[in-house]
Amino acid sequence: MIIAVDGPTASGKGTIAQRLADHYGLKRLDTGSLYRAVGLAVVDAGGDPGDEDAAVAAAEKLDLGAIDQYRIRSSAAGLAASKVAAMPKVRVVLRRAQRVFANDPQGAVLDGRDIGTVICPDAQVKLFVTADLDVRTERRLKELRGRGETIEFEELKAQIAERDRRDMERADSPLYQAPDAHLLDTTGLSIEAAVEAACRIVDAALARPGT
Repeated sequence: MIIAVDGPTASGKGTIAQRLADHYGLKRLDTGSLYRAVGLAVVDAGGDPGDEDAAVAAAEKLDLGAIDQYRIRSSAAGLAASKVAAMPKVRVVLRRAQRVFANDPQGAVLDGRDIGTVICPDAQVKLFVTADLDVRTERRLKELRGRGETIEFEELKAQIAERDRRDMERADSPLYQAPDAHLLDTTGLSIEAAVEAACRIVDAALARPGT
């Protein structure tokens, strides 16, 4: 079974994906972390994440098992990710890695922005997780401040809105809800309520004949 979880920044898709993986005994890949890691690698090397050649080179060297999950959660890494994610050549390299992960016979949960539309269009279950921009900004602000980063609400809101724009308007694999994906709006939901709603969607899908 493959569960595809798509959605914009700070919608709750990552938390939901991890909880689904735990609940159903599946492995999970946060595909957004790959783009963050590539962008960060370019920056760490003194390069510009807008440089496609540098980004492709970083993508080809990326070790999925050695991604620094703490450092990639910075706001700077998020901005770098939005730049490299718009590059078709980078997406080709990382797309291969994602599909290898997804094709494990034991099944998997993948979350990102183009899982249900491009990476795993035949996934048995597709979720599109979203939330209001202000709510998403507040969630990310709490996370960043907990890490010791100093940033104001309006500045972060503008960054997230810009990330949304880039994700939705890029020519290759833009962010949008797949026609057969279930919409899950987490704006007014607690983490537990959102996970419960996601599990109900998956259970209903599994109950369908042929799933």
